[in-house]
Amino acid sequence: MAAAKPQMAGAYTPADVSGVRRRRSRYSIRLWSVRNARMLEWFYARFSETLLKLHWFWNLVGYQRAERPVKAVEKLTKQFLFDCRMCGQCALSSTGMSCPMNCPKGLRNGPCGGVRANGHCEVEPDMPCVWVQAWEGSRRMTNGDTILDVQKPVDNSLWNTSSWLRVTAEAAAERDAAKDLAR
Repeated sequence: MAAAKPQMAGAYTPADVSGVRRRRSRYSIRLWSVRNARMLEWFYARFSETLLKLHWFWNLVGYQRAERPVKAVEKLTKQFLFDCRMCGQCALSSTGMSCPMNCPKGLRNGPCGGVRANGHCEVEPDMPCVWVQAWEGSRRMTNGDTILDVQKPVDNSLWNTSSWLRVTAEAAAERDAAKDLAR
């Protein structure tokens, strides 16, 4: 005879309060971002051009002083749209607008091989696999083949910093170096 299951304290569980239900609501916006990856790719291209045009301002104010307010806006925006972890090394434009930092195993270069048949994560069965979503999003993007590029390992010193400002500073340095070579 099988042992009886221990009864949980309180036999009543109200509807719509389970942890699984709450987690699923978090995925709905993230999945919207993947479905609209092309539009978000287009928007980010214009946005990054604008940030680069403002390089003179960032230099005037100082990138370090601009970090706090820019990071606050970036965090708010990216947490809402992508469930961003603010790793400081954003790969959204390469991963179909699906943040690889949401992978429970922390994989930045593709799925682990334990993806379930329904496309969900092997660690969190109720969560769609970040990399299945990344592939689907990348197929919608103009530059979707960048998902095949190998991502560098996470640099933990960049956690909770603005990738927008870092990428802008790097692009400005490349632009200025190209101008110097042209002279």
